Amino acid sequence: MVAQDVRGIALDQYRRQQRAVRRATNRVQTLWRRIDRGDITGSWQQIAPSLEQAVIAEQIAAAALADAYLDAIQGAEGAETAAAGRVAPTAFAGVASDGRSLLSLLYQPVIGWKVRMLAGQSMEDAARGALSSALRLTATQVADAGRGAVASGMAGRRTIQGYVRVVQPPACARCVILAGKEYGWNSGFQRHPRCDCIHLPTTLVARNRAGRGSIGSDRFSPTTRPGEGGRGFLDPRAYFNTLSRAEQDRVFTAAGASAIREGADMGQIINARRGMYQAGIGDGRVSATRVGTRRGSRFYNVERRRAIDAGEVPADIDRAFSIRTPRLMPEEIFRRATSRDDAIAMLKRFGYLT
Repeated sequence: MVAQDVRGIALDQYRRQQRAVRRATNRVQTLWRRIDRGDITGSWQQIAPSLEQAVIAEQIAAAALADAYLDAIQGAEGAETAAAGRVAPTAFAGVASDGRSLLSLLYQPVIGWKVRMLAGQSMEDAARGALSSALRLTATQVADAGRGAVASGMAGRRTIQGYVRVVQPPACARCVILAGKEYGWNSGFQRHPRCDCIHLPTTLVARNRAGRGSIGSDRFSPTTRPGEGGRGFLDPRAYFNTLSRAEQDRVFTAAGASAIREGADMGQIINARRGMYQAGIGDGRVSATRVGTRRGSRFYNVERRRAIDAGEVPADIDRAFSIRTPRLMPEEIFRRATSRDDAIAMLKRFGYLT
């Protein structure tokens, strides 16, 4: 089995799925133009059956790709392609991925249109916002049908142990840190609307096979080289390094990107923002985070060792130790640092650098 073959199969699957998405969004956009701005709800109801059928048709098309995709992956890895069952594409169509009826979901942009107007937006701006929402929902529902079909097909193929997350640019910071993450065959794949990350099913998941992952080498990141088609990344740092400095700052924030360029752990930087808050120190306020401050975390262990070495607490304090210092955010560290060496020392103290 050649890893290049596997990732090529995954990227081909992504391109086919994206074609289904584009067909659906093009059709929805054409139909959306028929909405009469003098009778938004009434004219939407007239095109609703056509909208629903446009999305259903491409949901079926996306789901129908699953078995051939999984057969190809298993074949490339030298595994038997026998399956306990085949995917039923129509089962993934006509319903939204959150379980509600597809038609009720497709009406949400109309509600949003009216809410925007009540909030004071012009008819033109509200209409553009509604169309954008309709296209986003359409793209997500078609892609989710394809992904759901792949996940269901995987369950029926016992040689497939799980899948790897392949990040497809452009990507948000939360997706980037998940590049190359392995999941069991029955594990969910969290994503945001219009997320482009790819399921790469594999028969050899590293954590299940003592490091024998079929795509475990960093030399396969990015998964294709410039000029060889679409790029898919298995390594967060490889993705980060392909971005311009301005794009790094945009995606990861200026302070976060600066810390990553200094060698900080990308996951620590991005996750820290989830628990961000303003903490009081002396007479001032600082940007801090609650993420990564629990017992056993990198920051907790570093801070306990620092306190022991400074004689602030007894050496045998163990789990009785509690953190008294807020964990500073990278931007606060850069604001307070007096030199680059000082910044690096603080990044290490607060758990962003090892």
